[in-house]
Amino acid sequence: MNIEIIKLHPAAIIPYYAYPGDAGLDLFSIEEVEILPAEAQLINTGIAIALPPNTEAQIRPRSGLALKHSITVLNSPGTIDAGYRGEIGIVLINHGKNRFKVVPGMKIAQMVISSFIQAKLMIANHLNVTTRGNNGFGSTGGME
Repeated sequence: MNIEIIKLHPAAIIPYYAYPGDAGLDLFSIEEVEILPAEAQLINTGIAIALPPNTEAQIRPRSGLALKHSITVLNSPGTIDAGYRGEIGIVLINHGKNRFKVVPGMKIAQMVISSFIQAKLMIANHLNVTTRGNNGFGSTGGME
């Protein structure tokens, strides 16, 4: 699949896969931002993309930032719809106890391109019966 991308800022880095076969493209900051503990900040990437119909870009956290600094993507996974043509921004939150400094060129998130099916919802009077039924949270055990 080919996806058109433009650099909106001279410091923007075109996303890339770190290793062959990776699902996520690395996304990079174009700015310096300090994120205080329990604070969220929008981090700009300086890029925009044109996704094909029936695809989305999912924005996901980087495991290294989460483990080492308690930094994650707040609305994870974030969704970029195929019709959006603006700059990709990443909402990072600091769940840690120390301030965290984002610098230009830093890997801040991953972007996974996915296909999807757009469903047509139909009003029904009842739903078909299943073994699980309406058993929800914790219904399979293991939450003792």
